[in-house]
Amino acid sequence: MYDGSSRPPLFTSPRRRLALRVTAAAVALSAALLTAGCGSSQDTAQDAKATASSAGGFPVTIDNCGVKTTYDKPPSRVVTIHQHPAELMLALGLKDRMVGTAFPDSAVLPELKKDFESIPELAKREPSFETVLDAEPDLVYGGYGSAFAENEGRSRKAFADAGIDTHLNREYCGKKRVTMKDTYEEIRAVGRIFGVSDRADKLVSELQARVDKPATAVKGEPAVPVFVYDSGDKSAFTAGGKSLGTEVIRLAGGENVFADLDDVFGDVSWEQVVERKPEVIAIYDYAGAGSVEQKKKFLLSQPALEDVPAIKNKRFVVLPLTATLVGVRSAYAVEDLARGIHPKSFA
Repeated sequence: MYDGSSRPPLFTSPRRRLALRVTAAAVALSAALLTAGCGSSQDTAQDAKATASSAGGFPVTIDNCGVKTTYDKPPSRVVTIHQHPAELMLALGLKDRMVGTAFPDSAVLPELKKDFESIPELAKREPSFETVLDAEPDLVYGGYGSAFAENEGRSRKAFADAGIDTHLNREYCGKKRVTMKDTYEEIRAVGRIFGVSDRADKLVSELQARVDKPATAVKGEPAVPVFVYDSGDKSAFTAGGKSLGTEVIRLAGGENVFADLDDVFGDVSWEQVVERKPEVIAIYDYAGAGSVEQKKKFLLSQPALEDVPAIKNKRFVVLPLTATLVGVRSAYAVEDLARGIHPKSFA
């Protein structure tokens, strides 16, 4: 999973790729602790306190990654850094609150494309602190921990000192394991911030139904071993047991062959891949890590992998990076992956 701090090429060293992902999460946690001290790692229902006598249910207090923010009214000028927060807001019908986006990862959902393109893009990567300030936001919503990188002057404290609220996707709150529940709770938290809890509940119900349909279609089928290929040549950077990808695979009727890897992501040897005999390879697609075709070509060209069932049968499923993150796309990924794992269930 890419953390937004740097886009690793196909052949980036394993240690460097892992460091990039760990650093972004650590930076985000450090900034949060500087602002608010130790706090909850999740936005729970108890974290949002609405005053019944206030118009529209405000003020609302959200504890997000240890940073408590009280919203007296819904934010009206929002900058999103990274694509999945932008898509989440658009899915909640909040385009009119958005004054800037930054750092797109992959193709936007077709139904959101027109709205996404109508919002100014502030930068191809994370924008500078000054660039964000120029957009005059009252809230900055970050997707990866690197959105609030202290070493680049974009810490949450720096924004707070400038009178700007911040919200970080819960995936980077330091929680040990990420699940679909985190997706639904992130949506509900954003719904509370903007006073659109009814829309959030409706969206969650729609996404749950989207997940339930393929999960029901493959129920009873034997779990197919799946290997996630993010990047790497000397070793493979793959999804571990604590990643959202592992749950997506399970819901789609598969089993992550590296579910025993006690991390969100990590490096494994090609010998381990061969030993675990995956029947399907899920390729994570994002700019800067080599194209899907380059990744397929690399995998198919490795003599050591020629007897791996997924390689012999050329069974690949491509998932956009944004489909593996806490946001609206993960529900779509379940169906895409299920169709690739159990095609006969959808015939």
